[in-house]
Amino acid sequence: MNVRRLIPTTAVAGAVVLGLTALSACSTSDAADGGNGDKLKVTASFYPMQFLAEKIGGEHVAVTSLTKPGVEPHDLELTPRQIGSISESDYVLYLKGIQPAVDDAIKQSGVKNTVDAATLTTLENHGSEVSGHDHGHEGEEHADEHGHEGEEAHEEHSEGDGHNHGEEGGADPHIWLDPVKYAEVAKGVGKSLEKADPDHAADYKKNTDALVAELGELNTAYETGLKDPATKTFITTHSAFGYLAERYRLTQQGIAGIDPEAEPSPARIQEIHTIAEKEKATTVFFETLASDRTAKTLAKDTGLKTGVLDPLEGITDKSQGADYIEVMESNLAALQKALGAK
Repeated sequence: MNVRRLIPTTAVAGAVVLGLTALSACSTSDAADGGNGDKLKVTASFYPMQFLAEKIGGEHVAVTSLTKPGVEPHDLELTPRQIGSISESDYVLYLKGIQPAVDDAIKQSGVKNTVDAATLTTLENHGSEVSGHDHGHEGEEHADEHGHEGEEAHEEHSEGDGHNHGEEGGADPHIWLDPVKYAEVAKGVGKSLEKADPDHAADYKKNTDALVAELGELNTAYETGLKDPATKTFITTHSAFGYLAERYRLTQQGIAGIDPEAEPSPARIQEIHTIAEKEKATTVFFETLASDRTAKTLAKDTGLKTGVLDPLEGITDKSQGADYIEVMESNLAALQKALGAK
């Protein structure tokens, strides 16, 4: 990850103090605005966490996302008010390793019910090239293996999980792009909400079951739709699709690393030229929240097409769908077209 993106802990600590001071003066937070009454105040770090909280929490939660639509999550810098609103939350859902500023602020917030989605499944290391193989049906095991309680779950994972975002040896945090892993996370979130708000536990369980079923249908659509491709290789500017590639036995060739704005080396660009020719790749994918300059340059040099493969880090007017499910369906259609899947 670019150094400019990292916010020193001391700066966050100072902002926490400022945020708390501001809150003591006005006694309301973003999450509390709008007369939410007795609803559970939930803070989500960015869109994939917001989607889970809203789908599972339903009418019993008031969800605030720290990352506004159209903002690249990796670049997020928190305002003192946002940091203060975290400390006033009843429940915080985030994914450690995506947003260092958020990780630090949550660590210092003192909120009892904080859930790190990375502890609800297993993280793996993915470089720019990810060759796929079937995970099997490990999903059922992981949700139970990794307890759902904050402290216990945090202890099971090393401090470094997910933090070396684009560096060799760092765990890849993009777990939501694999519907099976995302379903594991959903189960963990459901159980943690039941514990945080036992009065509505039955509804949380019902909503979780419905979402897990929906994600199961999505997984089946991907398995069926990508079963017989003409080529298994796809090229992308943002190496966010390692888990998806692994799940459906594809190969992701990232122009750069996991960091969406890292500049690729000339050697890597030359390598991509060779790979595209050898593997009969047809398309260079770019994303909705970052520049398409690199993709268009490479496509022009190699005679490839360009297309959108959305890493779903935020929903905007440019998104190919209104929510996670719809955008994932659009991603499937784009992959089928690029890979020549029948």
